[in-house]
Amino acid sequence: MIDIRPFSGLAHRDHGWLDTRHHFSFADYHDPERMGWGRIRVWNDDVITPQSGFPPHSHANMEIVTFVRAGAITHKDSMGNTGRTAAGDVQVMSAGTGVTHAEYNVEPQDTAIFQIWVLPDVSGGEPGWGMREFPRGERFGRWEIVASGEPEKDGALPIRSDARILAATLPAGETVTYEATPSRHQYLVATGGRIRVNGEEANARDGIAITGEEAITVEALEDCELVMVDAR
Repeated sequence: MIDIRPFSGLAHRDHGWLDTRHHFSFADYHDPERMGWGRIRVWNDDVITPQSGFPPHSHANMEIVTFVRAGAITHKDSMGNTGRTAAGDVQVMSAGTGVTHAEYNVEPQDTAIFQIWVLPDVSGGEPGWGMREFPRGERFGRWEIVASGEPEKDGALPIRSDARILAATLPAGETVTYEATPSRHQYLVATGGRIRVNGEEANARDGIAITGEEAITVEALEDCELVMVDAR
């Protein structure tokens, strides 16, 4: 099953400093038909204006992955971690028993991110945070695993969930295939251009919910960047 959810139909909130689209129920947006996809709970498409951001707030029992599409995000948390994650790179936070953090765009231009929340396999545990550079050129024409519940196997940032977050940079006319397990849930979003997924066309920033497929073949109709989560 492939369900394409057009970007124009996603829940939209413009807070001035934050222009956001919610792929799933979040904050004051509630849709009982879109409470998540498998273990994927949140996928927000955020654009943050310069010199603004999310002030200190708390989380618990959630794996939070931030994929930076443009600009950079600066992180600070109650564990003493600070860091700047730039375009193409990824940060992860395991909220565990509880953590307070803030995220700001201190750059002179807009910052665009995907913030993805995945339910952990087990509640509790010490919170943790990490970030890593993932040069876009190194995933040209192929999938790269950027965060994983099996980080040593996949060479990725660790999350505490049976899930993988993947990215690929795909030029127009090229294809990339992911060998999937039909019982799992995949959610795919492209930025920058149109794509075709197992024969179904989608526009940039559309949400594509997939399950029951043994292979997912993505063809770039225009130059694009792909981000996908594969989860229970």
